[in-house]
Amino acid sequence: MRERRTGQDGLSGENAYRAREFDAFVAGAAGRLLHTATLLTTEPAHRNPRAQALLTAALAHTYARWERLRGEDPYDVTRADLATRFARTAWRHHRGLGGVLSALTPQERLIVVLRLYEGVAEEQTAALLGLPEDRVRAVCARSVTALRAAS
Repeated sequence: MRERRTGQDGLSGENAYRAREFDAFVAGAAGRLLHTATLLTTEPAHRNPRAQALLTAALAHTYARWERLRGEDPYDVTRADLATRFARTAWRHHRGLGGVLSALTPQERLIVVLRLYEGVAEEQTAALLGLPEDRVRAVCARSVTALRAAS
């Protein structure tokens, strides 16, 4: 039986490397992902507990899958999980809390944020949300028109 070496933090070498790798990812991506979540929930940037909870759950899911990502971009994986979690709980976020995007429905917000803020392609947005591409295109166009009219 082989003895497993652990570092000062009590993690094995393999797990310590995994944790450092994930920490580096979070340090680089968490700010933008939190902003994305904040746009979706329409909370103020300085007080955004719903956005933080969405991001925390999405990051936990990514960490759990970290070893199995195999060439997948962890940012894309986390963003997709964040969007899916928001879509599943959208009824809680129906009424926006302020800001320009609060005039939109949760689905419209999700599509606008993915397409325009995150730059996700129409086909990818459609696949992620389980919608036809023409629906994503129409919702995005209608939402942009509504935002222009509101400003």
